[in-house]
Amino acid sequence: MRGCVRPVGVSAIFLLAFTAVLAVPTASADDRDSVVITYKNGHHQTLAAAEIARIDLKEPGAIVYKDGHREKISAEVESIEFTDSSMTGMTPTRSHFIGKWEVGEGNGSNFYIVLDANGNAKKSIGAEHGTWTLVDGEARIAWDDGWHDVIRKVGTKHEKLAFEPGKSFNDEPSNVTAARNTQARPI
Repeated sequence: MRGCVRPVGVSAIFLLAFTAVLAVPTASADDRDSVVITYKNGHHQTLAAAEIARIDLKEPGAIVYKDGHREKISAEVESIEFTDSSMTGMTPTRSHFIGKWEVGEGNGSNFYIVLDANGNAKKSIGAEHGTWTLVDGEARIAWDDGWHDVIRKVGTKHEKLAFEPGKSFNDEPSNVTAARNTQARPI
């Protein structure tokens, strides 16, 4: 029975993606709407919705682009997210935070935080390892050294809030600095 559930679940995801892509109206060349496919191995792929003609659900699955080329889709898909840049005030999705972030230490120096699709986090100072989750549209990171950070979108920019060991996310942050994703899109 378990062997039947997996193919049905993957087929349902592809069917949902196919329906949603067909429902997307014709987009202009500068449209930033996107489709984010996250695979079970943690890899994710961001595609411009305006470039996609259709998603074929037959095995093997494939994305068919408007220019005619095809790209195979692995059956190991975990999720497919659709973003709409025209909707202002939209809460950022998990894929929004995946990538390498340059953030401040609070003393004028900067360091880097890398947020992986699998929930792992790395930083270039202190205890290198941590984990992160998406809570209310912000990335909450718990570091092995007891510090915890938040990366959140504020208007068109981002900020990093740092909380020292012993403080909670509800306390006053120890410092607040700018945050910048160094990658144009998650890879």
